[in-house]
Amino acid sequence: MFDVQGFILVGGASRRMGQDKAQLRLGPETMLERIAAQLSPVTSSVTLVGSPQAYLGHSLPTVPDVYEKWGALGGIHAALSAAKTDWSIVVACDLPFVTRDLFERLKSFANESIDSIDSIVPTQPDGRPQPVCALYRRETCLPEIERLVSAGEHTPRALLTNVRTRYVQFEELNDLPGSENFFLNLNTPEDFEVAKRYFESR
Repeated sequence: MFDVQGFILVGGASRRMGQDKAQLRLGPETMLERIAAQLSPVTSSVTLVGSPQAYLGHSLPTVPDVYEKWGALGGIHAALSAAKTDWSIVVACDLPFVTRDLFERLKSFANESIDSIDSIVPTQPDGRPQPVCALYRRETCLPEIERLVSAGEHTPRALLTNVRTRYVQFEELNDLPGSENFFLNLNTPEDFEVAKRYFESR
């Protein structure tokens, strides 16, 4: 298996949630701790992308956004700018039910065609791509993001369109345990209540 670094996006205003989503707790763990625990076995390192001042007490290293207030595309850019490996897994902090199995499956698709793709992006059950739980090749994606930013583009989907993206259909993932909630995204307090009910039911 090739070497991959892991990055967790912890920036963002969390306006709809009303509090830092990375610090929300399910049981004894925060969102951040849950995702880091699943990333660590399949990556050479795990780094946070956000304000270093906000996470001074955390054991994981933190890198700031290069382009502040540029959303998820800016977070992916900061991750790839800090990466030492050619491939990185980038995950948003508000996907509490991603798993090691999911990351290993996504890495397996890169192994199949590592020289002919630039990003590996899973799709949700509704068919939408999930660019903040994906693998990116630094060599090709970083300069493309810089080009998009200079053009005023803010959306990760523009990046996926402009590089060689391997979309992983949900049917290629749904045999994995917990797949139905891999992409449960916590944007609002109501979303968090749904996540807590699922967590408590397991």
